[in-house]
Amino acid sequence: MFETFYGMDRTPFSRNIPPENLYPSIMLEEALGRLGYAAERQLFAVVTGSSGIGKTTTVRKFKETLDPGKYLVMYIADSKLTPRNFYKGLLEQLGCEAKFYRGDSKRQLHREIELMKGIHHLSPVVIVDEAHLLDKEMLEEVRFLLNFKMDAESPMALILVGQSELWDRLQLQSYAAIRQRIDIQYKLSHMDCSQVSAYIVCHLKYSGQAGEIFTAAAIEEIFKFSGGLARLVNKVCTQCLIFGAQQEKRLIDDHMVKLIIQSELS
Repeated sequence: MFETFYGMDRTPFSRNIPPENLYPSIMLEEALGRLGYAAERQLFAVVTGSSGIGKTTTVRKFKETLDPGKYLVMYIADSKLTPRNFYKGLLEQLGCEAKFYRGDSKRQLHREIELMKGIHHLSPVVIVDEAHLLDKEMLEEVRFLLNFKMDAESPMALILVGQSELWDRLQLQSYAAIRQRIDIQYKLSHMDCSQVSAYIVCHLKYSGQAGEIFTAAAIEEIFKFSGGLARLVNKVCTQCLIFGAQQEKRLIDDHMVKLIIQSELS
């Protein structure tokens, strides 16, 4: 709809932007560097951040940076993940049917990983998204899973990705054993106003629109509303573009942004 009016070839603030076209923020580059190190050394990493900050987007970008000839990425996102379903999900991604009992499934997973490493020379990278929803039993199972060959090595790189409350929980004394296992921890931070501006420019460039659409004052209002959260930036920008196209406004100013926020997003 608005794409035609503004002369865009692609939708600029959608969720399915290819990883190579994502805004390369300092925060994203730092996260990718740490996750890359975790994959290379087969470490246990935890990535946290506010809802809407771009955690899953970061993971999607990270997956694209890994050499498929060296790494096999397995991804799980389940709000009610149990140990049995965890092993079942991983084994299915390895093309295996999981055994019924949890202990059997864990041993089966270890064997499959050993075969994968020995025959195909692939290092497994397991990403568990929405990890703030995991209960203590599941987090404890993660700790036991990483005990391998009398704790001499890790069977995989394991990355937990979740909202900030995940790290808050891990600070509790009852989670000390799990916390001590963590090799790398990274918290995604909010974008500042200049980064929000660069983010908008980057996404408009991806759409094929090189001209200015949002004024500097409009971007400042978008930053104030979004607090630097990518999801909210996407939402307000999209609503502004829809409204702007309906009103045949080639330039979106701060007055229009305020109107959209008050009428559509409050």
